[in-house]
Amino acid sequence: MMRACLVPEFGDPEVMTIGEAPRPYIANSDTLVRVKAAGVNPIDSKTRAGKGTAPFIDRMPWIPGGEFAGVVEQAPYELAPFQPGDEVFGMVLTPHYSGAYAEYVSTPFMSLARKPRSLDWASAGATPLAALTAWAGVVEAGRVYSGQRILIHAGAGGVGHFAVQLAHFYGAHVIATASERNLDFLRELGADEVIDYRSQRFEDAISGPVDVVLDLIGNVKDRTGTRSLKALRDGGLVINVPTGSWPEMHEEAAAENRDLRASSLKLSPEGRILTTIAQLIDQGDLVTHLDASFPLEEAVDAHLLLDEGRTRGKLALEL
Repeated sequence: MMRACLVPEFGDPEVMTIGEAPRPYIANSDTLVRVKAAGVNPIDSKTRAGKGTAPFIDRMPWIPGGEFAGVVEQAPYELAPFQPGDEVFGMVLTPHYSGAYAEYVSTPFMSLARKPRSLDWASAGATPLAALTAWAGVVEAGRVYSGQRILIHAGAGGVGHFAVQLAHFYGAHVIATASERNLDFLRELGADEVIDYRSQRFEDAISGPVDVVLDLIGNVKDRTGTRSLKALRDGGLVINVPTGSWPEMHEEAAAENRDLRASSLKLSPEGRILTTIAQLIDQGDLVTHLDASFPLEEAVDAHLLLDEGRTRGKLALEL
């Protein structure tokens, strides 16, 4: 058995309890990792509340958590890339696998990479899911390159603050939206233009049309997704990340009659990309901003803070 954060029923953060759960087994290419820290992400909160990936959970209690850092406890075979004692960070696809708010997690070794030497456990545990999502949006789907213009919504959030840095690293002109208190933070990360979404309409405030919009909000707030179409050049691309946040995206993009492209985004937990991300972190080109960390026993407090929607960067649970 192991200690874990359990969700016995969907609801508010207070439904979560700390208890015992079966220690996960390993099969095929799975690697057993003793968790030192786990990141706290919006998908955890949404699923806990009965949305997100909740429809795919077939048994309760459920253990949240899709990213972690820790020490390998058991390898799948003698020559596997990661062996007992190795310090790693990575992702676990919940609910297919038991989540990372627990003492142990099992995940395929292809979803692991060696922990960045420059990060402490809490920062490392809060990096993989958000950084990989930003990479998927900026590098893979967006294919952002030097000279392009990209608009990133919620730039100071978990995914957003990585996306701003990656777009800057690849030479793009970066425009980011956030609240007033985070504007200087975004400038430090490399944003060329920053927009306070509370006092300005971003579609009016930007200096010119953009090639790519990375939409980390959707239409759940002030029709951010729909308004983003007006910021795109003809033939531009909008990438909507939060699942279900803008169901009409394709129809609205087509209705513009400007050859706009629109895509959702699904994350692939690839260790090879995590290895590159770790290198960028260790050479100082990518920074994980940890807003706060909590012991596992205070997971409820972490979710309450997350649900306020004012987190700068990431949150983590430490074991």
